Amino acid sequence: MNDKRLRIGIIGAGRIGRVHAETLAFRLPEAEIASVADVNRAAATALAKRCGIPRVAESAEEIIGDKGIDAVLICSPTGTHAELIAQAAEAGKHIFCEKPIAFSLQAIDAALAAVNRAGVQLQIGFNRRFDSNFARVRKAVTSGEIGAPLLMHITSRDPAPPPIEYIRASGGIFLDMTIHDFDMARFLIGDEVEEVYTTAGARVDEAIGEAGDLDTAVVLLRFRNGVIGTIDNCRKAPYGYDQRVEILGSEGKIATENRYPNEAVVSTGKSVYNDLPLNFFMDRYTESFALELAAFTTCVREGKPTPVCGIDGRIPVAMALAARRSYDEHRPVKLTEVEA
Repeated sequence: MNDKRLRIGIIGAGRIGRVHAETLAFRLPEAEIASVADVNRAAATALAKRCGIPRVAESAEEIIGDKGIDAVLICSPTGTHAELIAQAAEAGKHIFCEKPIAFSLQAIDAALAAVNRAGVQLQIGFNRRFDSNFARVRKAVTSGEIGAPLLMHITSRDPAPPPIEYIRASGGIFLDMTIHDFDMARFLIGDEVEEVYTTAGARVDEAIGEAGDLDTAVVLLRFRNGVIGTIDNCRKAPYGYDQRVEILGSEGKIATENRYPNEAVVSTGKSVYNDLPLNFFMDRYTESFALELAAFTTCVREGKPTPVCGIDGRIPVAMALAARRSYDEHRPVKLTEVEA
């Protein structure tokens, strides 16, 4: 397939669909968008106009059934992902799907089985793996630069909580927000988590608690290789989008700080300060979104395995389910328990 442009259909013209469409349209000449569909046809039409997409399809099924399309990007709500993956695989389409694949391991397993039967490529949208800061942390671990990892801490806080309507449909903080950090934990340490313990609450907005969710949490991770990790999440950090990592190793440590719109520092007789960090994920991770799609396009065109495969989409969901069970039952939970 490397002698022609990859023809892609986009399912979902919401926030993340727009991000991916703009990357494909303006930054990836190896690919072209053939069609876009959304239940909100006006959103799909606006995106088509913005990105020069020649066709607005009536439905996801129309895109999947289009024999001229090589691959689909699934950017629709999470509840639709697993079934769309299965349909696309059966139609012989390669698939890029946003996280999470589904809210249950059973649904994920059915989707992955369809992918395996069809022999198509699948990549899951854990874009933070493609961020240069986190890639540097991983390199320090895998190269032995800081020795054997001992402790890991991930800080991940949003500037403000999403609307309650989104909270109710999101699957909860662990499947919606912490899932990125679960993936980061595996990626950075290069090993699997065997047990989690969670303490959490609805500290930011009572309405989030009334909806059955949490907005502030700390999750303790124990890896098979003995590394101890912590993840702290909050739905509200008034100073901006807070994304930091530190790993302590036997020979040193590596840490990443937030990214800022500039590097200027103001010094006066009263204080020394800089501007607030970038305010949301679309600003913070712009480059990583582009790099993950570039990787997907290259892998499909060259017949190579994708860098974030189906099992990489499954394990963070298992971690999320274990984290919620730990909170509900006030005890550590082994990942093997959620597989039962």
